[in-house]
Amino acid sequence: MSSPARRLRLPLLAATVAVLAPVLAGCTAAVPMTAADDANDPACAQVTVHLPEQVGPDSAPYQRRETDAQATGAWGSPTAVLLRCGVTAPAVSDLPCYPVAGVDWLSDQDPDDPDTYIFTTYGRTPAVQVIVTDEVGSTPLFDLADAVGYLPNDGRACVGVGDLPGGDGSGGSGGADATEGPTDGGASTDAPRDSPTP
Repeated sequence: MSSPARRLRLPLLAATVAVLAPVLAGCTAAVPMTAADDANDPACAQVTVHLPEQVGPDSAPYQRRETDAQATGAWGSPTAVLLRCGVTAPAVSDLPCYPVAGVDWLSDQDPDDPDTYIFTTYGRTPAVQVIVTDEVGSTPLFDLADAVGYLPNDGRACVGVGDLPGGDGSGGSGGADATEGPTDGGASTDAPRDSPTP
């Protein structure tokens, strides 16, 4: 026959587990996300399995977290970097276009939140979209370049002003029809071109 002390321990253990279960579940809860339309593209599976465990500055990197949608990624707690593979590949654009470690990215700001930036791959089909805050900046793009590099390149790439018709290498840069923009960005074009080193 079991002692009274032993009989008390089992209900106490069960009560402790019942209280801690929601807390432990909260620590590992998946980041809620919505899959992109072409998330089931096999190329996105390659991106997903090659996503890094951390992104951002070496001094304080953001750790990868589980997500609840196919072909997505999230880093940081609270979440600071979001990735979706399978978004529609952008056409030629007047958005600033930046080559980062062999991958070209179009840069845009969220119209509803000016402190949020949206980077979309250019020249890759399907495309990847990465959303970061102004505080995070573009550093994660370097860490994601290897995984995103598994997407097929469709021959389109960022170009500089000197590559545009009538371009003499002077002035600002931007899209195919733009004459202003960040001086270190380029335009996007359908013409194949080797990406310069960032």
